Amino acid sequence: MTEKLRINQDRLWQRLMHMAEIGATPAGGSCRVALTEEDRQGRDLFIKWCRELGCEIRIDRMGNIFAQRPGTDLHRLPIACGSHLDTQPHGGKFDGVYGVLAGVEIFETLNDQGIETDAPLEICVWTNEEGSRFSPPMIASGVFGGTYELDYGLSREDTDGTTLGEALEGIGYAGTLPCGAHQLGAFVEVHIEQGPILERQAETIGVVTGVQGSRWYRVTFHGQDAHTGSTPMVGRRDALVSAAQTIKAVRNIAEQQAPSAVATVGRIDCSPNSNNTIAGEVGLTVDMRHASIDILDVMEEKLQEAVNSAAHQEGTEVEIQRIMDTHPVHFDTRCIEAVAEAARQLGYPHRRMPSGAGHDACHVARVAATSMIFVPCSGGLSHNEAESATPQDLAAGANVLLYALLDLAR
Repeated sequence: MTEKLRINQDRLWQRLMHMAEIGATPAGGSCRVALTEEDRQGRDLFIKWCRELGCEIRIDRMGNIFAQRPGTDLHRLPIACGSHLDTQPHGGKFDGVYGVLAGVEIFETLNDQGIETDAPLEICVWTNEEGSRFSPPMIASGVFGGTYELDYGLSREDTDGTTLGEALEGIGYAGTLPCGAHQLGAFVEVHIEQGPILERQAETIGVVTGVQGSRWYRVTFHGQDAHTGSTPMVGRRDALVSAAQTIKAVRNIAEQQAPSAVATVGRIDCSPNSNNTIAGEVGLTVDMRHASIDILDVMEEKLQEAVNSAAHQEGTEVEIQRIMDTHPVHFDTRCIEAVAEAARQLGYPHRRMPSGAGHDACHVARVAATSMIFVPCSGGLSHNEAESATPQDLAAGANVLLYALLDLAR
């Protein structure tokens, strides 16, 4: 490896801005919700670029895309990078897509320099990472890694009743490769941090050692619809009041496990959602995260106590269902060291750190040696149209990825 080898910063930035035009939002973000027409256009553009670089394209039954650059050793498994192209409805320009297009830029840099690798290199695009249309998130990498069964993944429905399998067929990305049959030698995902630590510490690279565990719950309170003007306050069965008490309790549960625990109510569905009718049914989604399964168990027990208390006080009934459970993940030591050594060789200020957010790498780590690279994003803001990162930091992360891939592919 030459010490002067670097990716083309301007070319990476131009590709990112080009992809951001697909599903561009008025406030400067991107909306490419999974398996929509915009997602299809983003996938098509990615494949076009990869084919121009001489890659072989394969697509599995969950719509995951694998773009492979050949290696000289036919017996080696591919050393892979990648992330996702789908976004939140009001998403930014960099979450996920940066990890994919950093791989495209690396392939073009290697082509420009005439560099061959022993192991083949590969870019993976994982379907429905965000989970904004089909729940749970990271469903396709989850099927790939054996967390979920294929039938479960394909049967997930959006709010209109369309299944993930039907949506894949609809945009032409229902592949034939068995999901999980395609083996990887290693996987390294580069991503914006989605948090403020690197920026606050004036560090360029996060060497990610693992990902904290995450549990999602669906809580539904059943009360009684009634007229707001003629129903006395005493005896009301207001599902929204029970929900409000739970929202406050969720925050308290996280604060009791400070500083590492986080918990959020991110969605409220209220019925009948009318100005002059007491809410008869309210559903909440609760997201709880921590690096320890034992602490997650404690937080779940406290949540159960809180929803039961909220229901009892208001005379409502409650159902609680755990809809996602991602265990804490510890990444592969060899891959972590490849990232750390790359950052050191390139002279970038760096730190070892866990990820607070879930990523496709969590599921891939079940079946392949895996690690991640973080770069700063402005204010730690993500899942927002104002999401921002500098061309210099994005190039630094891609350079670290380049060196780590070459190390692992030797």
